[in-house]
Amino acid sequence: MRHDNQVVWITGASSGIGAALAEAFSRQGARLVLSARRADELERVRARCERPDDHFVLPLDMAGGDFDRATADVLSRFGRIDVLVNNAGISQRSRVAETVLAVDRRIMEVNYFGVVGLTKAVLPVMQRQKGGRFVVISSLVGLVSTPLRSTYAASKHALHGFFEALRAEEHDHGIRVLMVCPGAIATDVSLHALSGDGREHGVMDPLQASGMPAAECARRILAALAQEQPQVVVAGREGIVVPLQRFLPSLYRRLVRRMKVT
Repeated sequence: MRHDNQVVWITGASSGIGAALAEAFSRQGARLVLSARRADELERVRARCERPDDHFVLPLDMAGGDFDRATADVLSRFGRIDVLVNNAGISQRSRVAETVLAVDRRIMEVNYFGVVGLTKAVLPVMQRQKGGRFVVISSLVGLVSTPLRSTYAASKHALHGFFEALRAEEHDHGIRVLMVCPGAIATDVSLHALSGDGREHGVMDPLQASGMPAAECARRILAALAQEQPQVVVAGREGIVVPLQRFLPSLYRRLVRRMKVT
């Protein structure tokens, strides 16, 4: 499946999975809207994409951004929105007892309320078009939970609840939802994760460092989109936790207590 002339809006597009998706969609003919907080990093990604002049850099802060204005800017440039990839997010590396409430609120604001806010701004556009697709980058911990990621896991669980409802409500409008649950992908997400006091974690997780390349993750996401899958787990061996939690929950909980997490 190609995306010739489709307008694909990607948040968190300045690095990691978002940047890899930008390059992959551009190879399939899409016109891109690239959003994140730093315009200079977005310009760097745009330059790596095929046909860079076809793409629109739109800086956006998912914590309290003006989503209606941003959507209007996209429509002014392209006139439509075919795919919204909700990829922006922030991770966590802290115990519940050591995490100040402001950190929990920050994670929820970016990972959940920001995604909901942008989705609600774009939804009427897709309803008028009688079609569109939301691609939501969740996580393995959107399906299971592990230590040091309590609110991150909660924010991703919340996305599943929200978008499953949206999927059912908007099916007859031709709107589809793909939930993506990546495992260990080789990105800098752990470096920028929040510690309990709100500072950046600044440490690369060993599992992350040896994880799946972001380009391979992007390839699998586009394949799932082409197949109109409702949900896809993109992971290596760590993906075993999903069926383990479902079919052997007691064993899963024992193993989680013993996990060496950073």
